[in-house]
Amino acid sequence: MTSHDPVSLTTVSAGFIQDWLDALKLRCSPEAMVSLLQQSGLQTSPMAPNQRVTLNEIARLYQLAAPETGDEMMGLWSRPIRRRALQHLVTVQREASSLTSALYRFSTYWNLILDDFRLELRNEADEVELSLIPYDRETRPQRFGHLLMLKLAHGLLSWLGGAETPVKAVRFAFPRPDFAADYAVVFPCAVVFDAPNSSILFDSRQFTNPITRSPAEAAVFLERAPLDWIFTGSRAHTYSLRVRAFLYGASWQTCQLPDVAQALKMTPRTLNRRLNREGTSFQDIKDALRRDIAIRALRNGTDSIEQIAFDTGFSAPANFHRAFRKWTNRTPGSYRVSSNHAMSATGVSKT
Repeated sequence: MTSHDPVSLTTVSAGFIQDWLDALKLRCSPEAMVSLLQQSGLQTSPMAPNQRVTLNEIARLYQLAAPETGDEMMGLWSRPIRRRALQHLVTVQREASSLTSALYRFSTYWNLILDDFRLELRNEADEVELSLIPYDRETRPQRFGHLLMLKLAHGLLSWLGGAETPVKAVRFAFPRPDFAADYAVVFPCAVVFDAPNSSILFDSRQFTNPITRSPAEAAVFLERAPLDWIFTGSRAHTYSLRVRAFLYGASWQTCQLPDVAQALKMTPRTLNRRLNREGTSFQDIKDALRRDIAIRALRNGTDSIEQIAFDTGFSAPANFHRAFRKWTNRTPGSYRVSSNHAMSATGVSKT
């Protein structure tokens, strides 16, 4: 993902990863936790649920935390997932003769490892569903753990098929969280909450034949984890991301709803209704894009804070400072310093 990609610009709320951070704290010492957060560019003090974190910060935390904890799922499941488990999973997937076979291999693999949930595959003529079923009905779902497992299944199918695999629906066995809009960044479909079990559904008629993946390609997939399985890069996940992508490629500051509706070949009223169904609005998307452009500019660019404030449509730097503190609970200057430190510590270039 590059800086010219509207999806890679996306941030998610801190609440989206809080379950993961809570689990991670149980797998390492307080000192190690502080170090992981610092190296990832995340703040070490508690974050407000509505603060923003970048996809790169999430990926970097995963890449640092998995070897640090010796658990490739970093406390999200009751049993630690030992080193090289994902490498073996990818090896097993590479030999699948079809995407349905890949899902079967995926479920049997994890059923040998997980203690608290089992994966159940329902395979019908035109629909395949992969579900997480608790062994004990009193077991509460770990929100980020369930998201990561279902998205890993989808990410591997997309990698094997050479393009993002269409998804019919994703369901989660927990109530709709305040950060529900963030799931649109991850899944190419609407997400349902309060379901009996967490599951992901595919139309098997849309499955492609697997591409023969080499050991070198598998190594790249694992090296980039979790980017290539969590953020698979669709440009048509939902109407909200389609609007965002159009705005990013247009003069987003002056672009209005009728302009986008015309480009998407629908009436403004229809587009508004579909965005409302996804829990967002045209103005919300526009404001979020401005926020994420500002965060990316501070993180990767060299323009002054005053110039970034002007470029993102703020009438005065002071207004930008107030907005940025609301977004991230940090000043623009301190955010830039911590981001540069994190990238230097991990050898990440500004791309």
